[in-house]
Amino acid sequence: MSPAELPGLTITGLRECLRTRDVSPREVIEALRTRIEDVDPTIGAYLSIDFDAALKEAEKVDVDLPLGGVPIAIKDLINVRGQLCTCGSKILANYRAPYDATVVQKLRSAGAIPLGKTNMDEFAMGSSTENSAFKLTRNPWDISRVPGGSSGGSAAAVAADLAFGSLGTDTGGSVREPAAMCGVVGLKPTYGRVSRFGVTAFASSLDQVGPFAKTVRDCALLASAIAGVDPQDSTTLPADVPDYSRNLDVDLTRVRIGVPKEYLIGEALDEHVRTAINAAVEKLQSLGVEIVMLSLPHTEYAIATYYIIATAEASANLARFDGVRYGQRAENAHDIFEHYTRTRGEGLGAEVKRRVILGTYVLSSGYYDAYYARAQKVRELIRGDFANAFEKVDAIVSPTTPDIAFKFGERSADPLKMYLADIFTNAANLTGICGISVPCGFAQVEDRQLPIGLQLLGKALDEQRILQIAHAYEQATDWHKIAAPLSARR
Repeated sequence: MSPAELPGLTITGLRECLRTRDVSPREVIEALRTRIEDVDPTIGAYLSIDFDAALKEAEKVDVDLPLGGVPIAIKDLINVRGQLCTCGSKILANYRAPYDATVVQKLRSAGAIPLGKTNMDEFAMGSSTENSAFKLTRNPWDISRVPGGSSGGSAAAVAADLAFGSLGTDTGGSVREPAAMCGVVGLKPTYGRVSRFGVTAFASSLDQVGPFAKTVRDCALLASAIAGVDPQDSTTLPADVPDYSRNLDVDLTRVRIGVPKEYLIGEALDEHVRTAINAAVEKLQSLGVEIVMLSLPHTEYAIATYYIIATAEASANLARFDGVRYGQRAENAHDIFEHYTRTRGEGLGAEVKRRVILGTYVLSSGYYDAYYARAQKVRELIRGDFANAFEKVDAIVSPTTPDIAFKFGERSADPLKMYLADIFTNAANLTGICGISVPCGFAQVEDRQLPIGLQLLGKALDEQRILQIAHAYEQATDWHKIAAPLSARR
Protein backbone atom coordinates (compact mmCIF):
# COMPACT_ATOMS: atom_id res chain seq x y z
CA MET A 1 0.00 0.00 0.00
CA SER A 2 1.34 3.42 -0.94
CA PRO A 3 1.78 6.14 1.70
CA ALA A 4 -0.90 8.22 -0.05
CA GLU A 5 -3.45 5.44 0.47
CA LEU A 6 -2.79 4.93 4.19
CA PRO A 7 -4.87 7.88 5.51
CA GLY A 8 -7.96 6.47 3.80
CA LEU A 9 -7.89 3.30 5.91
CA THR A 10 -10.28 2.63 8.74
CA ILE A 11 -8.86 1.93 12.20
CA THR A 12 -9.71 -1.74 11.69
CA GLY A 13 -7.84 -1.83 8.38
CA LEU A 14 -4.87 0.06 9.78
CA ARG A 15 -4.61 -2.31 12.75
CA GLU A 16 -4.35 -5.24 10.38
CA CYS A 17 -1.56 -3.56 8.40
CA LEU A 18 0.32 -2.71 11.59
CA ARG A 19 -0.01 -6.17 13.11
CA THR A 20 1.19 -7.90 9.97
CA ARG A 21 4.11 -5.42 9.84
CA ASP A 22 3.11 -4.30 6.34
CA VAL A 23 3.56 -0.77 7.63
CA SER A 24 5.24 0.69 10.70
CA PRO A 25 3.73 3.23 13.13
CA ARG A 26 6.35 5.74 12.01
CA GLU A 27 5.33 5.32 8.37
CA VAL A 28 1.71 5.87 9.36
CA ILE A 29 2.58 9.14 11.14
CA GLU A 30 4.64 10.33 8.20
CA ALA A 31 1.86 9.49 5.71
CA LEU A 32 -0.68 11.32 7.84
CA ARG A 33 1.70 14.26 8.18
CA THR A 34 1.92 14.60 4.40
CA ARG A 35 -1.86 14.35 4.10
CA ILE A 36 -2.42 16.99 6.78
CA GLU A 37 0.12 19.40 5.28
CA ASP A 38 -1.59 19.06 1.88
CA VAL A 39 -5.24 19.26 2.92
CA ASP A 40 -5.62 20.85 6.35
CA PRO A 41 -4.81 24.37 5.16
CA THR A 42 -8.15 24.08 3.31
CA ILE A 43 -10.13 22.28 6.03
CA GLY A 44 -8.68 23.84 9.19
CA ALA A 45 -9.39 20.82 11.39
CA TYR A 46 -6.32 21.13 13.63
CA LEU A 47 -5.27 23.91 15.97
CA SER A 48 -1.93 22.30 16.85
CA ILE A 49 0.00 19.13 16.08
CA ASP A 50 3.13 17.73 17.75
CA PHE A 51 4.55 15.41 15.10
CA ASP A 52 7.86 15.04 16.93
CA ALA A 53 6.14 13.72 20.05
CA ALA A 54 3.99 11.41 17.95
CA LEU A 55 7.04 10.02 16.13
CA LYS A 56 8.79 9.35 19.46
CA GLU A 57 5.77 7.42 20.68
CA ALA A 58 5.60 5.55 17.36
CA GLU A 59 9.12 4.19 17.90
CA LYS A 60 8.21 2.37 21.12
CA VAL A 61 4.50 1.52 20.72
CA ASP A 62 3.34 -2.10 20.92
CA VAL A 63 1.39 -2.72 17.71
CA ASP A 64 -0.26 -5.81 19.20
CA LEU A 65 -2.28 -3.70 21.63
CA PRO A 66 -5.95 -3.03 20.71
CA LEU A 67 -5.08 0.36 19.14
CA GLY A 68 -1.34 -0.18 18.83
CA GLY A 69 0.16 2.46 16.55
CA VAL A 70 -3.10 4.20 15.62
CA PRO A 71 -2.87 8.03 15.65
CA ILE A 72 -5.92 9.71 17.22
CA ALA A 73 -6.87 13.41 17.06
CA ILE A 74 -8.02 15.05 20.30
CA LYS A 75 -10.48 17.93 20.77
CA ASP A 76 -8.66 20.93 22.18
CA LEU A 77 -10.32 20.93 25.59
CA ILE A 78 -8.92 17.50 26.52
CA ASN A 79 -5.52 17.65 28.21
CA VAL A 80 -2.56 16.02 26.47
CA ARG A 81 0.56 16.52 28.56
CA GLY A 82 2.91 19.12 27.15
CA GLN A 83 0.56 20.14 24.33
CA LEU A 84 -1.52 23.27 23.95
CA CYS A 85 -5.03 23.10 25.37
CA THR A 86 -6.71 26.33 24.28
CA CYS A 87 -10.39 25.31 24.38
CA GLY A 88 -10.66 27.44 21.23
CA SER A 89 -10.34 30.58 23.36
CA LYS A 90 -7.96 33.54 23.48
CA ILE A 91 -7.97 33.37 27.26
CA LEU A 92 -6.07 30.05 27.05
CA ALA A 93 -4.14 30.75 23.85
CA ASN A 94 -0.74 29.80 25.29
CA TYR A 95 -1.79 27.29 27.94
CA ARG A 96 -0.04 23.91 27.90
CA ALA A 97 -1.52 20.95 29.73
CA PRO A 98 0.60 19.72 32.67
CA TYR A 99 -0.92 16.21 32.63
CA ASP A 100 -2.90 13.77 30.50
CA ALA A 101 -6.67 13.50 30.79
CA THR A 102 -7.80 10.02 31.82
CA VAL A 103 -9.17 9.34 28.32
CA VAL A 104 -5.74 10.14 26.87
CA GLN A 105 -4.07 7.86 29.41
CA LYS A 106 -6.49 5.11 28.41
CA LEU A 107 -5.82 5.65 24.70
CA ARG A 108 -2.10 5.39 25.34
CA SER A 109 -2.60 2.23 27.39
CA ALA A 110 -4.42 0.75 24.39
CA GLY A 111 -1.49 1.69 22.15
CA ALA A 112 -2.99 4.74 20.44
CA ILE A 113 -0.86 7.81 19.70
CA PRO A 114 -2.38 11.25 20.44
CA LEU A 115 -1.55 13.22 17.30
CA GLY A 116 -2.89 16.77 17.50
CA LYS A 117 -5.54 19.04 18.94
CA THR A 118 -8.61 19.83 16.87
CA ASN A 119 -10.53 23.07 16.43
CA MET A 120 -13.76 23.67 18.33
CA ASP A 121 -16.31 26.27 19.34
CA GLU A 122 -14.88 28.26 22.22
CA PHE A 123 -15.29 26.27 25.46
CA ALA A 124 -17.52 23.89 23.44
CA MET A 125 -20.26 26.51 23.15
CA GLY A 126 -21.72 26.32 19.66
CA SER A 127 -23.15 24.13 16.92
CA SER A 128 -20.98 25.14 13.98
CA THR A 129 -17.34 25.66 15.11
CA GLU A 130 -17.73 29.28 13.99
CA ASN A 131 -17.14 30.41 17.58
CA SER A 132 -13.48 29.36 17.66
CA ALA A 133 -11.21 32.28 18.52
CA PHE A 134 -8.59 31.08 16.05
CA LYS A 135 -9.94 29.82 12.73
CA LEU A 136 -12.85 28.37 10.81
CA THR A 137 -13.10 24.65 10.19
CA ARG A 138 -14.69 23.80 6.84
CA ASN A 139 -16.92 20.86 5.99
CA PRO A 140 -15.04 18.39 3.71
CA TRP A 141 -18.24 17.90 1.70
CA ASP A 142 -18.55 21.61 0.89
CA ILE A 143 -16.00 24.09 2.18
CA SER A 144 -18.58 26.90 2.11
CA ARG A 145 -20.47 25.09 4.89
CA VAL A 146 -19.91 24.45 8.58
CA PRO A 147 -18.82 21.04 9.90
CA GLY A 148 -21.19 21.27 12.86
CA GLY A 149 -20.07 21.82 16.41
CA SER A 150 -18.78 22.14 18.91
CA SER A 151 -16.45 19.25 17.98
CA GLY A 152 -16.31 20.31 14.34
CA GLY A 153 -12.55 19.91 14.01
CA SER A 154 -12.65 16.33 15.26
CA ALA A 155 -15.46 15.38 12.85
CA ALA A 156 -13.92 17.14 9.85
CA ALA A 157 -10.52 15.52 10.52
CA VAL A 158 -12.03 12.04 10.27
CA ALA A 159 -14.20 12.87 7.25
CA ALA A 160 -11.25 14.34 5.34
CA ASP A 161 -8.93 11.44 6.28
CA LEU A 162 -6.76 13.74 8.38
CA ALA A 163 -7.27 11.34 11.29
CA PHE A 164 -8.21 7.68 11.59
CA GLY A 165 -10.36 8.48 14.61
CA SER A 166 -10.80 11.32 17.07
CA LEU A 167 -12.25 12.34 20.41
CA GLY A 168 -14.80 15.08 20.98
CA THR A 169 -17.14 16.09 23.77
CA ASP A 170 -20.92 16.05 23.71
CA THR A 171 -22.81 18.43 26.00
CA GLY A 172 -25.99 18.80 23.96
CA GLY A 173 -25.11 16.96 20.76
CA SER A 174 -21.59 18.18 20.03
CA VAL A 175 -20.34 14.76 18.91
CA ARG A 176 -23.45 13.49 17.15
CA GLU A 177 -24.33 16.72 15.34
CA PRO A 178 -20.95 17.26 13.60
CA ALA A 179 -20.77 13.53 12.90
CA ALA A 180 -24.05 13.83 10.99
CA MET A 181 -22.99 16.96 9.10
CA CYS A 182 -19.61 15.47 8.14
CA GLY A 183 -20.88 11.99 7.25
CA VAL A 184 -19.02 10.01 9.92
CA VAL A 185 -19.97 7.98 13.00
CA GLY A 186 -20.14 9.69 16.40
CA LEU A 187 -20.97 8.14 19.78
CA LYS A 188 -22.18 9.89 22.92
CA PRO A 189 -21.69 7.36 25.75
CA THR A 190 -23.85 7.13 28.86
CA TYR A 191 -23.12 9.88 31.38
CA GLY A 192 -20.47 8.47 33.70
CA ARG A 193 -19.32 5.78 31.26
CA VAL A 194 -16.21 7.81 30.36
CA SER A 195 -14.07 9.86 32.73
CA ARG A 196 -14.11 13.65 32.46
CA PHE A 197 -10.92 14.08 34.50
CA GLY A 198 -8.62 16.38 32.55
CA VAL A 199 -11.45 17.61 30.31
CA THR A 200 -12.27 21.30 30.59
CA ALA A 201 -15.83 21.54 31.89
CA PHE A 202 -18.64 23.35 30.10
CA ALA A 203 -21.68 21.89 31.90
CA SER A 204 -20.65 19.20 34.35
CA SER A 205 -23.94 17.30 34.53
CA LEU A 206 -24.18 17.13 30.73
CA ASP A 207 -20.64 16.79 29.33
CA GLN A 208 -19.42 13.45 28.01
CA VAL A 209 -16.37 12.50 25.95
CA GLY A 210 -17.17 10.48 22.81
CA PRO A 211 -15.37 9.10 19.75
CA PHE A 212 -15.60 9.84 16.02
CA ALA A 213 -14.71 7.21 13.41
CA LYS A 214 -15.32 6.18 9.82
CA THR A 215 -17.28 3.06 10.78
CA VAL A 216 -19.33 1.74 13.69
CA ARG A 217 -16.73 -0.95 14.38
CA ASP A 218 -13.99 1.67 14.65
CA CYS A 219 -16.20 3.73 16.95
CA ALA A 220 -16.74 0.65 19.13
CA LEU A 221 -12.98 0.07 19.38
CA LEU A 222 -12.42 3.63 20.58
CA ALA A 223 -15.35 3.47 23.02
CA SER A 224 -13.97 0.32 24.63
CA ALA A 225 -10.58 1.97 25.02
CA ILE A 226 -11.77 5.13 26.80
CA ALA A 227 -14.65 3.81 28.93
CA GLY A 228 -14.44 2.67 32.54
CA VAL A 229 -14.47 3.81 36.14
CA ASP A 230 -11.91 6.42 37.21
CA PRO A 231 -11.07 7.15 40.87
CA GLN A 232 -10.28 10.73 39.83
CA ASP A 233 -13.84 11.26 38.57
CA SER A 234 -16.48 10.42 41.14
CA THR A 235 -19.25 10.55 38.51
CA THR A 236 -17.88 7.54 36.60
CA LEU A 237 -19.92 4.38 36.90
CA PRO A 238 -18.44 1.20 38.45
CA ALA A 239 -19.71 -1.04 35.65
CA ASP A 240 -17.77 -3.56 33.59
CA VAL A 241 -16.81 -2.37 30.10
CA PRO A 242 -17.32 -4.96 27.37
CA ASP A 243 -15.32 -5.10 24.18
CA TYR A 244 -17.93 -3.28 22.13
CA SER A 245 -16.32 -4.36 18.86
CA ARG A 246 -17.13 -8.01 19.58
CA ASN A 247 -20.60 -9.38 18.90
CA LEU A 248 -21.54 -6.51 16.60
CA ASP A 249 -23.07 -8.93 14.09
CA VAL A 250 -26.36 -9.94 15.70
CA ASP A 251 -29.86 -10.88 14.59
CA LEU A 252 -32.23 -7.92 14.97
CA THR A 253 -35.49 -9.84 14.64
CA ARG A 254 -36.34 -9.46 18.34
CA VAL A 255 -35.28 -5.82 18.56
CA ARG A 256 -37.94 -3.16 19.05
CA ILE A 257 -37.18 0.42 18.03
CA GLY A 258 -39.32 3.38 18.92
CA VAL A 259 -40.08 6.30 16.62
CA PRO A 260 -41.17 9.37 18.62
CA LYS A 261 -43.92 11.23 16.80
CA GLU A 262 -42.60 14.54 18.13
CA TYR A 263 -39.32 14.08 16.24
CA LEU A 264 -40.82 13.71 12.77
CA ILE A 265 -43.38 16.50 12.68
CA GLY A 266 -43.12 20.25 12.26
CA GLU A 267 -41.70 22.65 9.72
CA ALA A 268 -38.27 22.72 11.39
CA LEU A 269 -37.40 19.33 9.88
CA ASP A 270 -35.77 19.61 6.45
CA GLU A 271 -37.55 17.52 3.82
CA HIS A 272 -34.29 15.86 2.73
CA VAL A 273 -33.76 14.75 6.33
CA ARG A 274 -37.36 13.57 6.74
CA THR A 275 -37.13 11.47 3.57
CA ALA A 276 -33.80 9.93 4.60
CA ILE A 277 -35.02 9.05 8.10
CA ASN A 278 -38.21 7.46 6.79
CA ALA A 279 -36.13 5.38 4.38
CA ALA A 280 -33.79 4.38 7.23
CA VAL A 281 -36.74 3.23 9.35
CA GLU A 282 -37.95 1.11 6.43
CA LYS A 283 -34.48 -0.38 6.06
CA LEU A 284 -34.41 -1.28 9.75
CA GLN A 285 -37.80 -2.95 9.35
CA SER A 286 -36.42 -4.99 6.46
CA LEU A 287 -33.70 -6.23 8.82
CA GLY A 288 -36.35 -7.65 11.13
CA VAL A 289 -36.67 -4.77 13.57
CA GLU A 290 -40.13 -4.09 15.00
CA ILE A 291 -41.00 -0.40 14.75
CA VAL A 292 -43.11 1.05 17.55
CA MET A 293 -44.63 4.53 17.37
CA LEU A 294 -44.35 6.29 20.71
CA SER A 295 -44.54 9.70 22.33
CA LEU A 296 -42.06 11.77 24.33
CA PRO A 297 -44.56 14.38 25.49
CA HIS A 298 -42.13 16.83 27.08
CA THR A 299 -39.93 17.12 23.99
CA GLU A 300 -41.00 20.72 23.33
CA TYR A 301 -39.43 21.82 26.62
CA ALA A 302 -36.04 20.16 26.06
CA ILE A 303 -34.28 23.07 24.35
CA ALA A 304 -35.30 25.63 26.97
CA THR A 305 -34.50 23.25 29.81
CA TYR A 306 -31.11 22.43 28.33
CA TYR A 307 -30.05 26.04 27.82
CA ILE A 308 -31.04 27.05 31.34
CA ILE A 309 -29.11 24.18 32.95
CA ALA A 310 -26.14 24.31 30.58
CA THR A 311 -25.62 28.06 30.90
CA ALA A 312 -26.02 27.94 34.68
CA GLU A 313 -23.30 25.30 34.96
CA ALA A 314 -21.13 27.15 32.44
CA SER A 315 -21.39 30.31 34.52
CA ALA A 316 -20.00 28.45 37.53
CA ASN A 317 -17.35 26.45 35.64
CA LEU A 318 -15.92 29.37 33.67
CA ALA A 319 -15.48 31.53 36.78
CA ARG A 320 -12.04 29.94 37.16
CA PHE A 321 -10.77 31.65 34.01
CA ASP A 322 -9.84 34.94 35.64
CA GLY A 323 -6.20 35.45 34.70
CA VAL A 324 -4.96 34.90 38.24
CA ARG A 325 -3.48 31.40 38.04
CA TYR A 326 -3.09 30.73 34.32
CA GLY A 327 -4.14 31.93 30.89
CA GLN A 328 -4.31 35.41 29.45
CA ARG A 329 -4.02 38.27 31.92
CA ALA A 330 -4.94 41.91 31.37
CA GLU A 331 -1.92 44.20 31.63
CA ASN A 332 -1.64 47.28 33.82
CA ALA A 333 -4.95 46.80 35.62
CA HIS A 334 -5.42 49.36 38.40
CA ASP A 335 -7.34 47.11 40.78
CA ILE A 336 -8.71 43.57 41.06
CA PHE A 337 -12.09 44.53 39.62
CA GLU A 338 -10.49 45.97 36.50
CA HIS A 339 -8.22 42.93 36.30
CA TYR A 340 -11.19 40.55 36.22
CA THR A 341 -13.36 42.58 33.85
CA ARG A 342 -10.61 43.30 31.35
CA THR A 343 -9.15 39.79 31.44
CA ARG A 344 -12.50 38.14 30.80
CA GLY A 345 -13.72 40.89 28.48
CA GLU A 346 -10.65 40.61 26.26
CA GLY A 347 -10.20 36.85 26.54
CA LEU A 348 -13.73 35.47 26.08
CA GLY A 349 -15.75 35.54 22.85
CA ALA A 350 -19.29 36.80 22.28
CA GLU A 351 -21.07 33.44 22.54
CA VAL A 352 -19.28 32.49 25.75
CA LYS A 353 -20.13 35.87 27.28
CA ARG A 354 -23.76 35.45 26.22
CA ARG A 355 -24.04 32.07 27.94
CA VAL A 356 -22.18 33.11 31.08
CA ILE A 357 -24.42 36.14 31.48
CA LEU A 358 -27.55 34.05 30.90
CA GLY A 359 -26.33 31.40 33.34
CA THR A 360 -25.53 33.98 36.00
CA TYR A 361 -28.99 35.47 35.55
CA VAL A 362 -30.87 32.17 36.01
CA LEU A 363 -28.82 31.42 39.13
CA SER A 364 -29.38 34.83 40.70
CA SER A 365 -31.33 35.01 43.95
CA GLY A 366 -34.39 36.57 42.36
CA TYR A 367 -34.69 34.10 39.52
CA TYR A 368 -33.20 30.81 40.74
CA ASP A 369 -36.58 29.23 41.56
CA ALA A 370 -38.30 30.63 38.49
CA TYR A 371 -35.72 29.30 36.03
CA TYR A 372 -32.99 26.95 37.28
CA ALA A 373 -35.03 25.05 39.87
CA ARG A 374 -37.96 24.73 37.47
CA ALA A 375 -35.67 23.53 34.68
CA GLN A 376 -34.37 20.76 36.94
CA LYS A 377 -37.96 19.64 37.56
CA VAL A 378 -38.71 19.58 33.84
CA ARG A 379 -35.48 17.63 33.33
CA GLU A 380 -36.95 14.90 35.55
CA LEU A 381 -40.13 14.88 33.45
CA ILE A 382 -38.05 14.41 30.29
CA ARG A 383 -36.09 11.66 32.04
CA GLY A 384 -39.40 10.01 32.88
CA ASP A 385 -40.50 10.15 29.24
CA PHE A 386 -37.45 8.17 28.17
CA ALA A 387 -37.75 5.72 31.07
CA ASN A 388 -41.32 4.96 30.00
CA ALA A 389 -40.27 4.62 26.37
CA PHE A 390 -37.50 2.15 27.18
CA GLU A 391 -40.01 -0.09 28.92
CA LYS A 392 -41.52 -0.62 25.47
CA VAL A 393 -38.52 -0.51 23.13
CA ASP A 394 -34.82 -1.37 23.02
CA ALA A 395 -33.78 1.82 21.27
CA ILE A 396 -35.19 5.04 19.85
CA VAL A 397 -34.56 6.32 16.33
CA SER A 398 -34.66 9.92 15.14
CA PRO A 399 -32.88 12.41 12.90
CA THR A 400 -29.59 13.57 14.37
CA THR A 401 -30.08 17.14 13.16
CA PRO A 402 -33.17 18.92 11.82
CA ASP A 403 -31.34 19.98 8.66
CA ILE A 404 -28.14 19.59 6.68
CA ALA A 405 -24.88 21.51 7.15
CA PHE A 406 -25.57 25.20 6.65
CA LYS A 407 -23.35 27.86 5.14
CA PHE A 408 -21.00 30.02 7.16
CA GLY A 409 -22.72 33.08 8.56
CA GLU A 410 -26.28 31.85 7.94
CA ARG A 411 -27.10 31.57 11.66
CA SER A 412 -24.43 33.63 13.37
CA ALA A 413 -26.76 36.59 13.88
CA ASP A 414 -29.60 34.45 15.26
CA PRO A 415 -28.47 32.51 18.36
CA LEU A 416 -31.90 30.92 18.86
CA LYS A 417 -31.90 29.46 15.35
CA MET A 418 -28.39 28.13 16.01
CA TYR A 419 -29.49 26.56 19.30
CA LEU A 420 -32.27 24.65 17.52
CA ALA A 421 -29.63 22.58 15.71
CA ASP A 422 -29.50 20.49 18.90
CA ILE A 423 -33.25 19.89 19.11
CA PHE A 424 -32.97 16.10 18.63
CA THR A 425 -29.76 15.53 20.56
CA ASN A 426 -29.85 17.45 23.83
CA ALA A 427 -32.44 15.22 25.53
CA ALA A 428 -29.85 12.43 25.69
CA ASN A 429 -27.58 14.72 27.71
CA LEU A 430 -30.39 15.86 29.99
CA THR A 431 -31.28 12.23 30.73
CA GLY A 432 -27.77 10.73 30.70
CA ILE A 433 -28.54 8.03 28.12
CA CYS A 434 -26.30 6.97 25.22
CA GLY A 435 -26.67 7.90 21.57
CA ILE A 436 -24.98 7.40 18.23
CA SER A 437 -25.17 9.05 14.82
CA VAL A 438 -24.50 7.09 11.61
CA PRO A 439 -24.70 8.23 7.98
CA CYS A 440 -28.11 7.48 6.45
CA GLY A 441 -28.31 9.40 3.18
CA PHE A 442 -27.56 12.58 1.30
CA ALA A 443 -29.28 15.78 0.30
CA GLN A 444 -28.53 16.98 -3.20
CA VAL A 445 -28.07 20.73 -2.85
CA GLU A 446 -26.94 22.66 -5.91
CA ASP A 447 -24.10 20.50 -7.22
CA ARG A 448 -23.21 18.96 -3.87
CA GLN A 449 -24.12 15.90 -1.87
CA LEU A 450 -24.46 16.75 1.81
CA PRO A 451 -24.64 13.96 4.41
CA ILE A 452 -27.56 13.21 6.72
CA GLY A 453 -27.31 11.45 10.08
CA LEU A 454 -29.52 8.83 11.72
CA GLN A 455 -29.57 8.96 15.52
CA LEU A 456 -30.10 5.88 17.70
CA LEU A 457 -30.68 6.42 21.42
CA GLY A 458 -30.28 3.68 24.01
CA LYS A 459 -30.90 3.41 27.72
CA ALA A 460 -28.08 4.01 30.18
CA LEU A 461 -25.11 1.63 29.79
CA ASP A 462 -26.65 0.04 26.69
CA GLU A 463 -23.98 1.20 24.25
CA GLN A 464 -23.56 -2.37 23.03
CA ARG A 465 -27.15 -2.50 21.79
CA ILE A 466 -27.12 0.77 19.85
CA LEU A 467 -23.74 -0.11 18.37
CA GLN A 468 -25.17 -3.44 17.18
CA ILE A 469 -28.19 -1.77 15.59
CA ALA A 470 -26.04 0.94 14.02
CA HIS A 471 -23.61 -1.66 12.68
CA ALA A 472 -26.41 -3.75 11.17
CA TYR A 473 -27.85 -0.67 9.46
CA GLU A 474 -24.40 0.38 8.26
CA GLN A 475 -23.66 -3.04 6.78
CA ALA A 476 -27.02 -3.11 5.00
CA THR A 477 -26.43 0.28 3.33
CA ASP A 478 -23.68 1.98 1.36
CA TRP A 479 -23.87 5.48 2.81
CA HIS A 480 -20.69 5.06 4.88
CA LYS A 481 -18.76 4.01 1.77
CA ILE A 482 -19.30 7.34 0.01
CA ALA A 483 -16.36 9.58 0.82
CA ALA A 484 -16.23 13.37 1.03
CA PRO A 485 -14.81 15.21 -2.00
CA LEU A 486 -11.76 16.20 0.04
CA SER A 487 -11.22 12.69 1.37
CA ALA A 488 -8.15 10.64 0.46
CA ARG A 489 -10.56 7.93 -0.66
CA ARG A 490 -11.72 10.03 -3.64
